[in-house]
Amino acid sequence: MDAFFAFEIFDKAPYVTVSMTRKDGAPYGIPLSLVRTDDKTFYFHCAMEGDKLDCIAHNPIVFLSAVTKCAPTVGPKDGSFTLQYKSATAVGKAELVIARDEKIAALRAICERFLPHHMDAFDDAVSRSLGRTAVVRITLTAPPIGKRKQYDKHGEEMKWGRQE
Repeated sequence: MDAFFAFEIFDKAPYVTVSMTRKDGAPYGIPLSLVRTDDKTFYFHCAMEGDKLDCIAHNPIVFLSAVTKCAPTVGPKDGSFTLQYKSATAVGKAELVIARDEKIAALRAICERFLPHHMDAFDDAVSRSLGRTAVVRITLTAPPIGKRKQYDKHGEEMKWGRQE
């Protein structure tokens, strides 16, 4: 599926797994609450120190993966056991946000996505926690890729690119 489809998945997924590499070469992946602000930029927040920032300092290349609409099913036509899903993946470069204005804008975007009904408390929360909160920007290095397996209302698998 195309990048538009993949972005839709990233935008709907409550969590996106971000995979990184530890200094010793071991993989490290963790589901995070990301927000996308344009066709190349994602943000997340975290503590000022820890595994995520250690990995990024060692190797800033990260892999994003998200899944929505995941449901085991029996194939409508042939009775095979299968899984319907929508997924997206992307590769990007992660960097710690240093600029205060960008950091606040990213935190605002995260809050608007996950707590839109509590934005009246945003300014107070930021003033209390900005100094102890890290913000990471992930800039995609290539367009994301989407995949899916879905059946239409007649039980036919919708092949590449076909929409309901």
